[in-house]
Amino acid sequence: MDHSGVSKMETILVLTHVDETGSALTKASLEAVTAGIELTRQLSASLTIGILGLNAEAAASVVAATGARLLAVSGDAFAQPRYATDAAGCEALCRATQASIVLAPGSSRFTRVAAGVAHRVGGFIDTHITALSGNDSVDATRWFYRQRIEAVVSRNARPWFLLLDAGTHTAYAGESGAATVEAVAVTLPATRTAVEGLRIPLLDAQTIRPDAKLLFVTGAGWTKKQPDGQIHVAEASSLILDFLRLTGASLGSSKSLADQKAEGEQSVLPFLTHMNQIGQTGSTPRHAKGLSTCCHGEEPHVVGWRFIGERRAISLDPNCGWTRGKADVVYIADAFQVIAKVNALLEARS
Repeated sequence: MDHSGVSKMETILVLTHVDETGSALTKASLEAVTAGIELTRQLSASLTIGILGLNAEAAASVVAATGARLLAVSGDAFAQPRYATDAAGCEALCRATQASIVLAPGSSRFTRVAAGVAHRVGGFIDTHITALSGNDSVDATRWFYRQRIEAVVSRNARPWFLLLDAGTHTAYAGESGAATVEAVAVTLPATRTAVEGLRIPLLDAQTIRPDAKLLFVTGAGWTKKQPDGQIHVAEASSLILDFLRLTGASLGSSKSLADQKAEGEQSVLPFLTHMNQIGQTGSTPRHAKGLSTCCHGEEPHVVGWRFIGERRAISLDPNCGWTRGKADVVYIADAFQVIAKVNALLEARS
């Protein structure tokens, strides 16, 4: 690998990994494949796809039509995420290709090991990449300062590792077919851990779902006094959890609502944590659609909705911040009544 500067011809490696089945690529991995194909075309470069997992060869069929060179690191050692084995596998793929640009999905599995792998091969890494472009040089776009400053980063040093944020590229969807896969041998280090099993939370307990099509955001209005002068936290909790169960939506929260639990206030939604918080001081999720309820919709909260495709809101205030061009549709109605009616319709359909 040339560390002195940009090589005359870039070679691109897309690192991917399988999902829980052990034989199918994750959606984030397929998004990275799309990014790799687009960058390869722009640079007239060569493309290699590296697959890591229990049955990586089987997973390769879905990317057979890309025409890329396919490499696989496969076996029981890679059935579950583990730093020692995953890092060794990714390092082997990088050394087998001598790639100058390495793209990978910013999944929990690869985020854990990517920096270490880059260090092992003498490379450099940038994370949270949202867009790539290439002509005379490779430019990577990412956000800083809670998604408020967009920057374009370029490096001469190689190899350059780029972790791609999920939802920034379309998942590759070419025709499946027979694939010629080259197995890459890996010298595994001694491991001190063993995966004994998985504990998966029940659907009702899992409220953060990055791959959900809908983001449902709650605001402090759910725990305030309602038109009858009373607080209905139990009813609010039931309505919200039923909506999440029936739709499979991901749950977001405004800071004011998430803070209530930390401040020891009595009127809180028991299932809500700061992990659900979005906005200026929270996360900026990417979903196809979003529905905000009982939220004021001002700038800090809107920051969290920057990457939501279609934005809708329910508010009793016609002058709410959402009505000033920050939402595509605003329903002037009581969120309790609307969600109760929607849940009833969904229950009837199911």
